[in-house]
Order: sequence, then C-alpha cells, then structure tokens
Amino acid sequence: MSIPIVRTFADAEAVSRAAAEEFVRRAAEAIPARGRFTVALSGGSTPRRLYQLLAGAPYRGQVDWGRVEVFWGDERSVPPDDKESNYRMAREAMLESLALSPGHINRMEAERADRDAAAREYQDDIAYAFGVDANGEPPAFDLILLGMGPDGHTASLFPHTAALGETKRWVVVNPVPQHHTERMTLTYPVLNRAREVLFLVAGADKAEPLAEVLQGPPDPQRLPSQRVRPADGQLLFFVDRAAAARLTLPTTDEG
Repeated sequence: MSIPIVRTFADAEAVSRAAAEEFVRRAAEAIPARGRFTVALSGGSTPRRLYQLLAGAPYRGQVDWGRVEVFWGDERSVPPDDKESNYRMAREAMLESLALSPGHINRMEAERADRDAAAREYQDDIAYAFGVDANGEPPAFDLILLGMGPDGHTASLFPHTAALGETKRWVVVNPVPQHHTERMTLTYPVLNRAREVLFLVAGADKAEPLAEVLQGPPDPQRLPSQRVRPADGQLLFFVDRAAAARLTLPTTDEG
C-alpha cells in the first residue's frame, strides 16, 4: 500500500501549475511504454485551472494529445450541458481546444433515468478501452485526479454512503443524502489500482479534514479520502499552504 507524498505550494495557482507538470511527466512516461495515456479527470475549481493550463502554452505542446484517453472519476446527475456537469467544465476548460479523438473522451452519462444501467455500461466502456474483462479485476489508470471536500469526501464517495462498501464494481450510482441527489462515481477497487493518484487540495476550509485524513486515526466512513491508497501505485497530495496549515507530517515545501 502506498505512502502519501505531500508537496506544499504557496497557493492554488502554484498547485495547478505543479499538477500540469505532473500530468505532462506522466503522459511522457505512459505513451512510450503503453502507447497511450489514460487519465480520469475530476471536477472542482482547482482542476479547472489545471485544465486551462494544459490547454495553453507551454503544456499543450508537451503532450501527444492524440494518444490521451480521458475518463471521469465522478459525475453529477445532470445533462452534459448543465453548469454543474464535470464533463462540461472539462470540455470548456480544455477538451474542446485539444485534438483528442471523440472516441477517446469517455463521458459518464449520469443524467440518464436508469443511472444504474449507465454505471454498468461505463464499467463496460472502461473494460473495452483497456481490453480487460468487465467482470474481473479493474485495470490500472495511468493517472487519476482527485479533489477532497471539506467533509473528507473524494470523487462522489461521501461520508456514510453506500458506495464506500463496494468491493467489486468499479462504477456505481451513489445516493448522497447530504445533497439530496445521486451521483455516479468510481469506487475504491479501481481507484486503488491506479499507477498514480494525485489529490489537488487548496483552501483553508480543507486544513482540518486534510490533517485528519493524513494524520488522524482510521475513520474512512467519516473520511472517505483515507481509503484511497493505491496498492502498487504512487499517492500524491499537492496542497497549498492554507490547506496544509494543520499538517505536522513531513512535506516538501515547493515555495
């Protein structure tokens, strides 16, 4: 099980720029080794800035975008053109200006009436893309981007929700009573197979939960981010100084 590596930066902008560099580095490793770069995107304000940076100079020219295949870590139960859609955010910030093949953009169809069927089909889509059995062990994404909420949730794995107990399926619909909704999300079995998981955490409201996730006693029902621990991959936390304010464990301060 991986040990978290925590890198601290001055502010959210610096976190996003470091994440862009990490994205480029991972793509440069994956494409020669496996012929493509598979990444699961996240929603939120910090990833939005990351995507904007990747779509512009100098990062845009440092990635072979024709060999990038994108998925999502979670999605709200809204249409793809809704302002709350994680897909829409990524499309507007990055995807529509890049030369990705439409077949390499794998959107979660969480707006469908039968969301459980949509989740099962998304698992089939992942399996097809990786050439593995949809009923077997999950594949290893090259990179999974995650955020963390003030309540310690990540993706759409919210505290005390049903998806936290999922041990087989890679994608499920998770009822989220806290927000009176359902969301589609990747689950721990596939998150913890990734070659790298990168958490982007910024803001003073994240200081207490981040300290609890990284330093507190195990309490994954209350702090779902604690259970993201890739079995064979790397676990990185890129955090700004405001979010890192309560940490006492060793970190690398990037200035």
